[in-house]
Amino acid sequence: MIWDWSYAIAIMPRLAEASLVTLAATVCGFAVAAALGLVLAILGSQRNKLISIPVMSFIEFIRSTPLLIQLFALYYFLPLWGVTMPAFMCGVTALGVHYATYCAEVYRAGLENVPRGQWEAARALNMSPVTTYVRIVLPQAIPPVILPLGNYLVAMFKETPVLLAITVIELVATARIIGNDTFRYTEPITLAGAAFLIFSIITATAVRWLDRRVKARWLP
Repeated sequence: MIWDWSYAIAIMPRLAEASLVTLAATVCGFAVAAALGLVLAILGSQRNKLISIPVMSFIEFIRSTPLLIQLFALYYFLPLWGVTMPAFMCGVTALGVHYATYCAEVYRAGLENVPRGQWEAARALNMSPVTTYVRIVLPQAIPPVILPLGNYLVAMFKETPVLLAITVIELVATARIIGNDTFRYTEPITLAGAAFLIFSIITATAVRWLDRRVKARWLP
């Protein structure tokens, strides 16, 4: 038989458990990417070249090197300098930092779309930089970039299989292990692919809903 339903049902609990690892890595990694990306975007847009040039150089370096190499560097090279992290934390850090550089470019586009008059008005009112960003700039810059950020969330979810390289057993790795144990790959690989598809559709739908809600509330 090409497809065995009894076998597929039997392996679903293991795949469901592994999917929690995939989801956790995605959620934690994207939280790091969203927060760090905003910080990088703000620092990279500063007029002070001593701040903006190193930040932009860091962004370009991370964007121009493969995620897998960065993952190996964190997991295998940092311990040589006495810095060690559990495999899962290392994977989340690598995903977060890598995608933070992409999110930073998205945020930067949103910041640049805020009219200069808004910045000048805040400066004329003697608002602090923190108050200007929190109360004036970010409420206008964030809503237009929700959809691009959501795209990176889905992309990150699909990148989680690379964590197998540092022994993080997520959904695809579990499907491969099950296939190696039983010599049946059709069911586990298909179910893993279906899980990725379902998550991507749910996430894309949720991001579009959030985009509509936020724009309706914050934008004129």
